[in-house]
Amino acid sequence: MAAADLSTHPGHLARRLQQAHTLLWTTMVSEETTSPQFAVLNALVEKPDTDQRTIGEHVRLDRSTIADLVARLAGRGLVERVRDPLDGRRNVLTLTDEGRKVHRRLVTRTARMNKVFLAPLDEGEREILLRLIARVADAAEELRGQG
Repeated sequence: MAAADLSTHPGHLARRLQQAHTLLWTTMVSEETTSPQFAVLNALVEKPDTDQRTIGEHVRLDRSTIADLVARLAGRGLVERVRDPLDGRRNVLTLTDEGRKVHRRLVTRTARMNKVFLAPLDEGEREILLRLIARVADAAEELRGQG
């Protein structure tokens, strides 16, 4: 039996893409704050004082992952978690001053990193790539939700 051509395997290519992203992220953006942690900080800039579940849904992270990320961000003093006085099951999240500072610094760096990451593509190709990746990710999340 012949070896599989991994260049036709989307999972293999997605893993390579993720490795490239991780390398660029750690060298150009931050060694301390991960891309998913940045997504949470960014969501809290967009939707301040929002509960943890809603932020997790907004950035498309499952409950256990968002809980772990929020715990780490809170441990670093970037996010404050407060029990909702009207619903003790909810944690309302707020960016601290330090969290806002870190977010401001990383927004600039992520923009620069994204230019480098997508540099091999022209503007039209970038738009197509991002649209296609989002479509595949959305479909996979729908399948996971059904399972």
